[in-house]
Amino acid sequence: MLEVGDTVGGRALRRWAEIALQALEERRHEINTLNVFPVPDGDTGTNLVLTLQSAVENIGGPVDGALTASDVSERLARGAFLGARGNSGVIVAQALRGVADAVAGHTTIDGRGLADALRRASKLVMKALSTPEEGTIVSVLEAAAEGAEKAARSTDTTVCDVTVAAADAAADALQQTPAQLDVLAEAGVVDAGGLGLVILLDCLVEITTGQRPQRRLQITRTPAPPVAASSGDRLSAPRTETQQDYEVMYVVERAEPEDIDVLRVRLDALGDSVAVVGDGAGSWSVHVHCCDPGAAVEAGLAAGSLIRIDITCFALGATNDGDCAVPSHTPAAVVPRRTPATGERAVLAVVAGHGARELFESEGASVLHVDTDFGPGRLLDAVRALPSGDVLVLPNGSLPAQDVVAVGAQARSENRNVMFLPSSSMVQGLAALAVHDPGRATVDDAFAMSEAAAAVRWGSLRVARERALTWVGQCEPGDSLGLSGHDVVVIEHDLVAAGVALLDKILAAGGELVTMLVGADAPAGLAEQLTEHLDHRHPALEVVVYRGGQRSDLLQLGVE
Repeated sequence: MLEVGDTVGGRALRRWAEIALQALEERRHEINTLNVFPVPDGDTGTNLVLTLQSAVENIGGPVDGALTASDVSERLARGAFLGARGNSGVIVAQALRGVADAVAGHTTIDGRGLADALRRASKLVMKALSTPEEGTIVSVLEAAAEGAEKAARSTDTTVCDVTVAAADAAADALQQTPAQLDVLAEAGVVDAGGLGLVILLDCLVEITTGQRPQRRLQITRTPAPPVAASSGDRLSAPRTETQQDYEVMYVVERAEPEDIDVLRVRLDALGDSVAVVGDGAGSWSVHVHCCDPGAAVEAGLAAGSLIRIDITCFALGATNDGDCAVPSHTPAAVVPRRTPATGERAVLAVVAGHGARELFESEGASVLHVDTDFGPGRLLDAVRALPSGDVLVLPNGSLPAQDVVAVGAQARSENRNVMFLPSSSMVQGLAALAVHDPGRATVDDAFAMSEAAAAVRWGSLRVARERALTWVGQCEPGDSLGLSGHDVVVIEHDLVAAGVALLDKILAAGGELVTMLVGADAPAGLAEQLTEHLDHRHPALEVVVYRGGQRSDLLQLGVE
């Protein structure tokens, strides 16, 4: 905790931005998985991280330099503007601009000043959006401003009181977002951008009070749609006229205010999710979802000079610098591709870890090796690179269902017979590969492999990186976690104890074969100790251990 007293100065604001960036990075995947509005592209967390990262980098200067609250807030706003990514990033950048305008010229911010800054941020964000939506980051920000203003009305209110009130109000508003947007209610999630904003405010609470709030969001998820059920690109739903294919962003320079007004009208006619935000110095950041990216860019050119043009194809989650080349007025992706042959059927497996890669290759699969996060564009490229016209894909839990569906739809449009099998883990993928028979008809082979994958109960061992509420209670950083599928079912202080408990839970329904994939960071002797337990507790079991080398799990196990 910094010594803030009744005000927050430049040093405290700088520290807030740094820990907020760290918090967003730690929860980026969580935010990404929540994202279903305005499109389910699973990148809200990533966009928030990149936006705030640009803001922090723009502060510059020594850590203990004599920067005022005005200095730091202005630099944060400018950096966020230049690095804003996606709809959420543009909104956060505009909110920071509102804060900077409100505290301009002030050395520190008191409780009243913070309330005024949040109100200014909310007003600017509302003004920047053509059609602000209830149940999004916009309504969460509005609630934070109202909570801050209510707390600031008391004559003895401190900046700590105002900060806590704003964060609590935002958290309450976030909890209400599924009741305000049908798409959130149907998916059983809160708004992803709203969660990002609550994280930012909770970090400010930590700066002023010394303790970050531990929120318990009540989220009920609905099962993900089957990957083979549809070839649609939005949660497997049929495409409608309101759904857009591209996200277009750019910065307009040397534009007159009346030209920006005309630009907004033209973008409203072209698409939706329109946001036009200024940096306070004559430049404007533009965001729109549309079906004709060329027309959106031409509308910007009519307003002024364009820089930082960024076009994203939702179907592939890729930008125009590689996976999805987008010529003017051409809505289809244009990429080099290999004409499929009609030879032997191929099996493509997405695999993490060098040991696992060798294992899958030894079983006859073509392997897409990924030890870091990757997008659907790489998977589509890998499918296209195969010479076979028939391709069975084992995604092994590497991508969200909607991305898998989008890749399948694009690949099948190129005269390929591509089927994605329901493997949620590498151990399930191995089970499917074990029954692969290229002599069978493709549909029969796919059925047999899918059945084998579904018959494997799987789990994993991990170490908690942060405090969180799970189905079996609260875990602390450093706790050993046992997951059955995607759900935490074991929390222990000792990793071996967690592994023993997890094995016993998964084996409660029986089993004949246990397969273990040992991760790159697993402690020495872990698999041996678990195997020894199985020898004593379940002597009839066959146990197979492989050095997978994956980074995601210390140990991944499957029971057949």
